[in-house]
Amino acid sequence: MQPILKSLSLSDIIVQFIYSPHIRQRFSDVDLVIGCGDLPYYYLEYVISTLNVPLYFVRGNHDKEIEYSSAGNRNGPLGGIDLHRRTDRYQNTLIAGVEGCLRYRNGLYQYSQAEMWRHVFALIPGLFRNKLEYGRYLDIFVTHAPPRGIHDGDDLAHQGIDAFRWLIKVFHPTYHFHGHIHLYRPDAVVETCFEDVQVINTFGYRESILARIPR
Repeated sequence: MQPILKSLSLSDIIVQFIYSPHIRQRFSDVDLVIGCGDLPYYYLEYVISTLNVPLYFVRGNHDKEIEYSSAGNRNGPLGGIDLHRRTDRYQNTLIAGVEGCLRYRNGLYQYSQAEMWRHVFALIPGLFRNKLEYGRYLDIFVTHAPPRGIHDGDDLAHQGIDAFRWLIKVFHPTYHFHGHIHLYRPDAVVETCFEDVQVINTFGYRESILARIPR
């Protein structure tokens, strides 16, 4: 596998040494930041402004519609690219995403399985354009919730998404980054290879050397 670029993926909790000047030295070689949800917008802004790299993100079920602060109000991290129901290209890397988790109460960015199918179907035209233009559908799939049966839980709030499992089986991104599943044990599984797709739980943070797997 030939390296494409190095990513820093983030979700769910603020990591104190990342939200500090130490980030410059620790992650000086990062090319791309991926936000998988449930993080303050100001935190993501700090990361990308300090590292001076792009941010692609989706929202999680604990994200706010509007974040109020003394620096101004925002409905997303300034400078970031919202991937929800969108395909995009960064350098030679094809990326797409879907926000939120399964609906378990009244709240923002929560959806039924049927609504998640509609979000995924909205990506399909862009995926086919990718195939026509670049010879492949997708390199990186970014979500907040995990796919069904991979890293997910039994309770409704943390069940995986059927449509995500279908997408990675059919369109074969090289990577699927997700958040939402908190890790409390050192032996918890954080990375799973499924249908030649690396499914990665980004709880806290994960550094990844992104490479395209030949197909």
